[in-house]
Amino acid sequence: MQKEVFTMEATTLHTDPKRRPALGKGIESLLGPRPQVAPAPEATGKPLEIALDQIDRNPNQTRSSFDEGQLNELAQSITATGVVQPVVVRELPGGRYQLIMGERRWRASQAAGKSTIPAIVRQVSDEQALEMTIVENLQRADLNPMEQARAFERLSREFKLTQEQMAVRTGKDRASIGNFLRLLKLPVSIQGLVEAGQLSFGHARALLALDSPERMEAAAAKVNTLAMSVRQTESYVQGLLNPESKKNVTLAAAAETQDPNVREAQERLQRRLGLKVRIEDKKGKGRVIIEYTGVEDFDAILAALGEE
Repeated sequence: MQKEVFTMEATTLHTDPKRRPALGKGIESLLGPRPQVAPAPEATGKPLEIALDQIDRNPNQTRSSFDEGQLNELAQSITATGVVQPVVVRELPGGRYQLIMGERRWRASQAAGKSTIPAIVRQVSDEQALEMTIVENLQRADLNPMEQARAFERLSREFKLTQEQMAVRTGKDRASIGNFLRLLKLPVSIQGLVEAGQLSFGHARALLALDSPERMEAAAAKVNTLAMSVRQTESYVQGLLNPESKKNVTLAAAAETQDPNVREAQERLQRRLGLKVRIEDKKGKGRVIIEYTGVEDFDAILAALGEE
C-alpha cells in the first residue's frame, strides 16, 4: 500500500512539468521564515566601510601603551579629513572582525565619534595574522625598546625565525635585533625603567655589561638618580668593572696636564712623608690631598707639620 502511494506521487511529479516541489517553502512553513543576514564583505583587497562596533581588538597586539596626546591629535585629524589609510581586519565567526593592523586609527575613529571605518578584509590564519601584527608594529618608529624586544622574541619563539630572517621581514639591521633581544636579560625592574622612558636603549645596553642583576639594579638606580648621560653611564660601568684601571687612567691624564713645578712639589712631599700625595692646582689655587691608611700614617703627617 505504501509502495503504491509513493509510486503514484513520483509519477505525478514527473508527469506534470508545470508543478515543481516547493521544498524550501515547506520548511519555512514549519520552522518560520529564515532570518535575513547581511552578506559579509568579501576579501577583495579593496577598502570597505565596516562598523566600528563590529571590530574587535587584536589580542596579539605587541604595543602595550598608546600616547593619549597623539591619539587626540589623530582623532582631530580624522574628524576633519577622515581616515586616510584603511585598517586591515580578518573575518571572525558571527559576522565580526578582528584587527590585524591599525589599532591607533581604530581607537582614534572611536574618539572622533565615527560609526564606520575603511577596512581591508584579509583571509589569513591565526599564525599569519599574528606575524602581520608584529611585523607592522616593528616597522613603526614609536615602539619603546622593551616593546620591540618582546616583539622580536615572539617572532623568534613562535615562528622560529632567525635574526637574519627577522631583519629581512622588518627591514631592521640584524645587529640591532640582537641588541634588542639582549634587553630581555635585564632585571624586570630595569625593564620597567626603560619602558617608562626613564632609561634609554643606550643606558640599558651599558648596564648589560655588569655581571649580576644586583649590580645592574644598583647601577641603574644611581644612573637614574644622577640623570647620567649614556656616555657617563658607559664610563661609570667601565669604572665598576675595572676600578684600578679607571683610577690609573685618571691619574695619568691629570699628570699629563700638571704644571712641572707643581709635579715636582708633589713628588718632594711624597718622599718626605712616605705617603701618596696629590696636588690639584688651578692658576695658583687648589688643594693638597694626602692619603693615609692608618693611625701611624696620620701621626707622621702631624709630625711633619710640627704638631705633637
